Amino acid sequence: MTSRRHFLSGAFGGAALTAATVATAASAERVRRTSLLGLPEPVAQSRADTQAPLSPPNGRSYRPVLTLNGWTLPWRMKDGVKEFHLVAEPVLREIAPGMTARLWGYNGQSPGPTIEVVEGDRVRIFVSNKLPEVTTVHWHGQRLPNGMDGVSGLTQPPIQPGETWVYEFTARRPGTFMYHPHADEMVQMAMGLMGFWVTHPKTRHPLISEVDRDICFLLNAYDIEPGASSPKVNTMLDFNLWTWNSRAFPGIDSIHVRQGDRVRLRIGNLTMTNHPMHIHGHEFEVTGTDGGPVPKTARWPEVTTDIGVGQMRQIEFIADEVGDWAFHCHKSHHTMNAMGHGVPSLIGVKQDDLARQINQLVPGYMAMGENGMHDMAEMDMELPDNTLPMMTGTGPFGAIGMGGMFSTIKVRQDQPPAHHPDGHRDPGWFRHPPGTLARLWQGEGSSAPQALPDAPTAPTSPSLPRPTEAAPSPVELTVRKPAGHSGHGH
Repeated sequence: MTSRRHFLSGAFGGAALTAATVATAASAERVRRTSLLGLPEPVAQSRADTQAPLSPPNGRSYRPVLTLNGWTLPWRMKDGVKEFHLVAEPVLREIAPGMTARLWGYNGQSPGPTIEVVEGDRVRIFVSNKLPEVTTVHWHGQRLPNGMDGVSGLTQPPIQPGETWVYEFTARRPGTFMYHPHADEMVQMAMGLMGFWVTHPKTRHPLISEVDRDICFLLNAYDIEPGASSPKVNTMLDFNLWTWNSRAFPGIDSIHVRQGDRVRLRIGNLTMTNHPMHIHGHEFEVTGTDGGPVPKTARWPEVTTDIGVGQMRQIEFIADEVGDWAFHCHKSHHTMNAMGHGVPSLIGVKQDDLARQINQLVPGYMAMGENGMHDMAEMDMELPDNTLPMMTGTGPFGAIGMGGMFSTIKVRQDQPPAHHPDGHRDPGWFRHPPGTLARLWQGEGSSAPQALPDAPTAPTSPSLPRPTEAAPSPVELTVRKPAGHSGHGH
């Protein structure tokens, strides 16, 4: 995390900001140029791995959330008001090792940082626009004055490039919310401009349980051609990268919990379709939406819950089964990367003769799909630059053969509590007790050995630094706006 000490004297110190518009205390307002030096210093984050929760340095206490492959935005307390500074700007985001996308985000990341406050807090949010076009911020799900709702042309003029505007309101109800633009929304959200918001209850709430682990992330999707790095913003349905917090498996961090923990997952959907989210090995309840907590009489046990477009679902479960449990969207195409939707099925089609002939013209050609597609997960195929394999990931028993919206929840007896410095460290792969591992059938009376292969080294803890990947050099970002509706799937 880096502070941009010279931010104001650089990009915005020389910006031609016009005089403040006439606004009431209940409307978003342009910040005068002479007032820019009084803003909270903007804070940026460029790392794509999960950062440790941010314990509140002042104000009322709460148990902070962990943002999967993300971070929480620090604030400044001024005269009893929590002040935040969001900077909308082009960013580079590593989707997974081997692929970096040119997106739009906030404070160096897409999605932007999570904002955490407490019910009843007065908040003041400065939004600086470093995008090439106008923007606004809509506080999705919040109760607030109409003039703070962030809809361009309806509740405020748009924020011009180089301008800084301020939103101010009271966080009136506890819950899980999102923020995103309501100006050129199709383009800006397709480019990754969005973020998460959590309002913690000010006192014990009859419908909001105390939990041991509180984790949040957004569902988003991109259409980026193999070898390219910028999304096609006019795509309606045929996306080829399905992501959590702009990360695709194997770039999505696993979730690490202690056996017996009560775990809360807050999931917001800002894609163009619904996602049935499924957890293996446990049952959960939907305990909240972006409309508020769900009454206890309206809850029931589930293993899959569907999250519609523009919705948030808060699910809770007791992690009472040890192991490495898959957690994923149950639409099978959403657990794959860089799919070609026009590829025909070749299952059962003998390709030997054809492959030999093609190899004479294209050396290295490989026939694929004759017996299914899992073999692709084990092939070391040459790919275009900046492109992820369609099926990838390695576990303790070989190729996992997944991608997209997939991760694991690792439940261990000896995992340190969440508040411990190592509470979110990766425990490595699960060591299965004797007699609990599926095995090859070798006839009656046989007992195959159940030794677990040597597990790969576990990733670094979210609270510890990881080696950084070299990012491509920044270039001017070009956004391709729609020229029509041809080619959209339904």
